[in-house]
Amino acid sequence: MSTEKIGLSAIFGKDKMTEFMEESWPKQPCFIAETSDSLRSMLNFPFLQSLEVLLQIWSKPVQVHLPDVSDESSSIDVNAKDAGKLFSNGMALLFNNAQTLSPELENWLKVLAKDLGLPTSTYGRCIVYATPDGNGTAAHFDQNINFVLQIHGTKQWSIAPNTSVENPTQRFTIGQDLDPELASYAENEMPDEMPAKGRREFTLKPGSLLFVPRGWWHSTEARGEALALNFTFSQPTWADLLTLALRSRLMLSPGWRELADGVTSANWGKRVTAQNQMDELLAELVQDLPNWRAEDILGATEGEIA
Repeated sequence: MSTEKIGLSAIFGKDKMTEFMEESWPKQPCFIAETSDSLRSMLNFPFLQSLEVLLQIWSKPVQVHLPDVSDESSSIDVNAKDAGKLFSNGMALLFNNAQTLSPELENWLKVLAKDLGLPTSTYGRCIVYATPDGNGTAAHFDQNINFVLQIHGTKQWSIAPNTSVENPTQRFTIGQDLDPELASYAENEMPDEMPAKGRREFTLKPGSLLFVPRGWWHSTEARGEALALNFTFSQPTWADLLTLALRSRLMLSPGWRELADGVTSANWGKRVTAQNQMDELLAELVQDLPNWRAEDILGATEGEIA
């Protein structure tokens, strides 16, 4: 398929694409009530005609969201047959890496990642969500970004800015345990319910699309059985890119390639020797760091600019 018919330009049009990149990406939500014909054509994909069809051809595990939380933070993996039964009992389903069913979806992921300028180490995938009538997802925020295309049914979205933590690197669901790393940099306590300040409501019908930025609180509720397709991108942070490049740089040094020894030894002398050895390596790194530039780091992780 021609890349002119997919990607951001197909979703927004060339003029609106520039507006999206300047005003929404990457931190503000964006809602489109009626998408382009190119994107709406996904509504006709054979495996998305109904949940029954999808369950018939799905060979991988299906994630089932248990009723105690109604969220992937409380879930089990089952086969497609059992997933259908649990859906009938009011539990939502998640089909991960749905792009494996369609070369066209694979191509969409690649073109969107390129249009957005995402690093090559970004993990992009398509997720199909099947939600029973009256069910939905508990209030939470994600560490990734999502473009949500409604396929069947109607889903009500509530979305609100996050004043508890900026740029989270972990997902969090209200009422669940806080990840220790997330807790270490959260500025304020997590709320005990969906925040009201700045909250926006969106009604997604077949062909509607919602861009959900990383870190924004959101919850959903289906009105009638609903099926949605997400383009999800788990994008590395600057810290991730530096870590990747740093390891490549350190591997050029025989000293850094030496096996770490004596670091947990009961012999205090060996532990001190290990610490002294690492101090020497750190001093070597400190001398090298002033010579680093962004082009060196990005060259190591992304390659040279074509």
